[in-house]
Amino acid sequence: MTDNQRDVMSAGFSLAIVLCALFVTQRFILPLLWAAILCIATWPLYARVRTALGGRTIAAAALVTLIVAIVFIAPLALGVTSAARQAPALAQLVASANTEGLAAPEWLHRIPFARDAIYNWWLATLGQPHGLAHLLQDGSVGRMQTASEVLKRVGSGVMHRLVDMLFAFLCLFFFYKDGAALQRQTDAIGAHLIGTRRWTLFSLKVPVAVRATVNGLVLVGLAEGVLLGIGYQVAGLPSAVLWAAATGILAIIPFGAPLAFGAAAALLAYQGATIAAIAILAWGAVILFIADHFVRPAMIGNATQLPFVAVLLGILGGVETLGLIGLFVGPVVMTLFVTLWHEARALREAHTA
Repeated sequence: MTDNQRDVMSAGFSLAIVLCALFVTQRFILPLLWAAILCIATWPLYARVRTALGGRTIAAAALVTLIVAIVFIAPLALGVTSAARQAPALAQLVASANTEGLAAPEWLHRIPFARDAIYNWWLATLGQPHGLAHLLQDGSVGRMQTASEVLKRVGSGVMHRLVDMLFAFLCLFFFYKDGAALQRQTDAIGAHLIGTRRWTLFSLKVPVAVRATVNGLVLVGLAEGVLLGIGYQVAGLPSAVLWAAATGILAIIPFGAPLAFGAAAALLAYQGATIAAIAILAWGAVILFIADHFVRPAMIGNATQLPFVAVLLGILGGVETLGLIGLFVGPVVMTLFVTLWHEARALREAHTA
């Protein structure tokens, strides 16, 4: 057997082991990615806590993991509690609207151009008894799901996400605890595969991109939720805290905030509070304009040295391809791509000179 054949077999054997490991652990790849993103984003905090605790790694890892868990779980628990309190009233409202029909609001008559068509559609569908059920009915199934079926699916999904969350925080603790050793091993493997200079160049970009994305998406989105929540409270929107939590979550995704405050404005308009609805739309538009045109591009683009278009493509493409975690993976991929682009251009210019 020649050396080339031996190298090919060795590479194939290594690839088979990697693929088998991915196949065995595929159920937990997503929580591992979330743990890795949280670890990279909060590593400076962990380093400061470890220094403050005199270099005690395990204590620092446990403390920072607890802090991160509280930061994530507390808003979630608040939202679930608020939703549980509002669920009976919301269920009664939906049941009543479905049984008796939903009366058309007066402001439909003030809609320009298509007011007659919209009003007639409302009367023919939502205004009729059981019209809401027919509107939401899935034609392929032929009937609406029963409450027990919905609760079963929701409960299964909640338990699934709870297991993923607990596993992610467990992995986060070990990433903090063994992060330094894991980084040394990763650096050694990366330098062996693509060379020390290239690995150093690319590996330095990933933490910067992750932290910039977390700051630019999560922190700005939560700030939008708080500011719009204040507007909801002033406008007299029912369950303003729950609406604010939903807005903060949706605001993490680009163009997601308008769905939240637009729905809130529609609810206020339906209740007859037209001025409050217009105020919510105006307040939301101002916040959205400032956040999307100034704050986010500055926080993400300046840190990663990416054009805003590349940032936007990374975020939207990541969400489309990978779901919520693509919000953070997408900008990292675009950062690495732009770094590769600049490297290739520099090599071409060096060869030309």
